[in-house]
Amino acid sequence: MKVVITGMGVVSPAGNDVQTFWQTLCAGKSCIRRIEHFDTADCASRIAGMAADVIPAGLGPKDIRRQSRFTLFAMESADQAWRQAGIDISRENPYRCGVIIGSGIGGIDKIYENCVRCHEHGAKRVSPFMMPQALSNMGAGIVAIRLGLKGPNRAVVTACATGTQAIGEAADLIRMNKADVMVAGGVETPVLRFGLATFGSMRALSTRNDAPERASRPFDADRDGFVMAEGAAAFVLESEAHARERGAAILAEVAGMGESCDAYHVTAPCPDGSGPAEAMRAALRDAALNPSDIDYYNAHGTSTKLNDISEARSLKMVFGDAMPPVSSTKSMMGHLLGAAGAVEAVVCVMSILEGVMPPNINYETPDPECDVNVVANTAREAKVAIAMSNSLGFGGHNASIIFRRHE
Repeated sequence: MKVVITGMGVVSPAGNDVQTFWQTLCAGKSCIRRIEHFDTADCASRIAGMAADVIPAGLGPKDIRRQSRFTLFAMESADQAWRQAGIDISRENPYRCGVIIGSGIGGIDKIYENCVRCHEHGAKRVSPFMMPQALSNMGAGIVAIRLGLKGPNRAVVTACATGTQAIGEAADLIRMNKADVMVAGGVETPVLRFGLATFGSMRALSTRNDAPERASRPFDADRDGFVMAEGAAAFVLESEAHARERGAAILAEVAGMGESCDAYHVTAPCPDGSGPAEAMRAALRDAALNPSDIDYYNAHGTSTKLNDISEARSLKMVFGDAMPPVSSTKSMMGHLLGAAGAVEAVVCVMSILEGVMPPNINYETPDPECDVNVVANTAREAKVAIAMSNSLGFGGHNASIIFRRHE
């Protein structure tokens, strides 16, 4: 059974709608800025990819106060996708329509805020809304409430592989005839002082604070860490038969998805790249494709020393001399953690629709250990019929997904 995409929505440092997001990336514009809305004086990294605030339609001030930033982002991205898909839930069986929206951390802002409140003012000052604001499954739960979707409802939590796995799992439910329609994606809002402190203490973040637009530089020899970012993306997936029956405009097909685990280390990737390579091979098998069929590859490409080398080795293992053009759009937005895979899936679908491969900016000094076919610094026009995206998370989670032009 073919699974197709009929709607997409995005909240990101590059824009809070798909067209603005896409135009910004194709222009090769860095969206990474100095943080000015909270004190970063004692933080090693003082830069981030920040999304503009969103107020989903119909929410008043009291509604907004009762939500985490991550649930607001989830609602907005899902609303955009649902509007584009044009589904009228009153004409559907709501128990055949579900949601899988994941988050690596969930409402970290509310967790930190209430921990400080409890410590400084006592247990009775903790908000009664704190737990639903914090739980990672609330993105999926609130989107289901908002759209009236009563079918399968899950929240994937696999660190930076979250968004990709959410889309893949949603597609599988449709293929297994357990749902007709699924809203799927990822969301993350870690840009706060506590978030910077946690990753900064690991020395995982770039400290190029004097030139934030040049800080994220995947596969470049001078990279010094990733740049934290925030955002969300959501898709409406349907069986092809369901989409055709209601006369929907089909954007692309979810052709295949593969997963693996490094089983190596809690944060470091396995140096030989074997884990991501197996995920890619599994995705190719699922899609019944050969490596040479891939026209564009959106890399995980975090701009960290270890990740980029491992991913480059995995690409060599899978593609050899047939390596497709490669770019990491994290070079412009930073790393959206649990939302990264979903946001980068939007990039893949747009590359198919528009015939453009967005650039990997700040690629100035090629790293000989990252010998990949980089779309360096400037977008490239090309026919893209099939695109692959990889997402690799702490804990060794690897996910690869393939999108295909719908004929």
